[in-house]
Amino acid sequence: MTNRSWAERDLRVLWHPCTQMRDHEELPPIPIRRGEGVWLEDFGGKRYLDAISSWWVNLFGHANPRINAAITEQLGKLEHVILAGFTHEPIVTLSERLVALAPKGLARCFYASDGSSAVEIALKMSFHYWRNLGRTRTRFINLTNSYHGETLGALAVGDVGLYKQTYEPLLLKPITVKSPDCHHREAGETWEGYSTRAFAEMERALARHAHEACAVIVEPLVQCAGSMRMYDPVYLKLLRAACDKYEVHLIADEIATGLGRTGTMFACEQAAIAPDLLLLGKGLTGGYLPLSVCLATDEIYQAFYGDYVGLKAFLHSHSYTGNPLACAAALATLAIFRDDDVLKRNKALAAHMTRATARLADHPHVAEVRQTGMIVAIEMAQEKKSRTPYPWQERRGLAVYRHGLEHGALLRPLGDVIYFMPPYVIKPDEIDFLADVAWEGINQATRE
Repeated sequence: MTNRSWAERDLRVLWHPCTQMRDHEELPPIPIRRGEGVWLEDFGGKRYLDAISSWWVNLFGHANPRINAAITEQLGKLEHVILAGFTHEPIVTLSERLVALAPKGLARCFYASDGSSAVEIALKMSFHYWRNLGRTRTRFINLTNSYHGETLGALAVGDVGLYKQTYEPLLLKPITVKSPDCHHREAGETWEGYSTRAFAEMERALARHAHEACAVIVEPLVQCAGSMRMYDPVYLKLLRAACDKYEVHLIADEIATGLGRTGTMFACEQAAIAPDLLLLGKGLTGGYLPLSVCLATDEIYQAFYGDYVGLKAFLHSHSYTGNPLACAAALATLAIFRDDDVLKRNKALAAHMTRATARLADHPHVAEVRQTGMIVAIEMAQEKKSRTPYPWQERRGLAVYRHGLEHGALLRPLGDVIYFMPPYVIKPDEIDFLADVAWEGINQATRE
């Protein structure tokens, strides 16, 4: 079978995610035959460097031998069992390890399959907590440009219009506060200074709405789907103190930013804070199987604990909650972190990413190159000094995507923002390759 024949079969029966399917008339989907490390290979033998970790999930490379072995071993023991009234070794061990790794105070794990579902759990859990305490609260505070998923509850507390606007009539109405996005800082202003100044609006919102707000939900340090916009840890430190002051939960959505992506195991660590609810997913299984988790404090857990007739239980479930195969993959992933000193190695890789992309900051049509840990974002602009964006209808980022595919790199821009978010097994020369492809692609995309 060829690439073309697989693509033709695909387009007769599939509806792809986050895609205008008509685009595939000119750019057919690429069938992938196999993967190894940071590389994907199609049916024609062409290879593509997976610069985006296949939607930010793959941490230690495709077909990782250790994760393969863990899943294979578990497959011979138990593939799945209902988690209501039953338990199993992989989920108990995984939960113990997550609690030990997580910021202090997070003591209970509630599982789902995908990131959006974990967000839904956190929203329901926070609302239900206040209800069990006899306090009526029904609203959530979010940030502009935030993204938390695409199920209705998760979409409601996000703020990226491209995903949200169509479904607005169906959604809860959050209290939206301006993001501390440091792309908007004044000339000469530090990230810390801008993030501190931006917090004043959040302080005012909490003072005004604490009586009706269940929680504040944020993506710590990086608003990933929101064009990889970034901010300083001081904002999280101020937010934790304010949530304590006004008695509002803090939900840290680390589905994309957790598990080493920002330079620490959890982004919250850089502010030395612990949220009330911590959400993990994506890379939790190393990119193998769907698994997400909402970690909660014991204080939240205890609000649901009591006699059945009290009707305080958290009656939320998913059929595949805590799947043993996914848990085995997650345990293997955490073992790699433990055994290979991954965070130390990532520090060196992140430094190389900084050096490799430095010249892009001087490109006449690059407004900013920004970085947090193993995430580098390159934002194109029509006019550099004013940071005036190109009209979105021109789809300049798509031109970079196409150039990348032609030259063996999977770069899937967010609008006109090109970013690297590679597996942690990438090598320095492979980072250099990506930087060269991005430079050439941006040159091509920004020609008038």
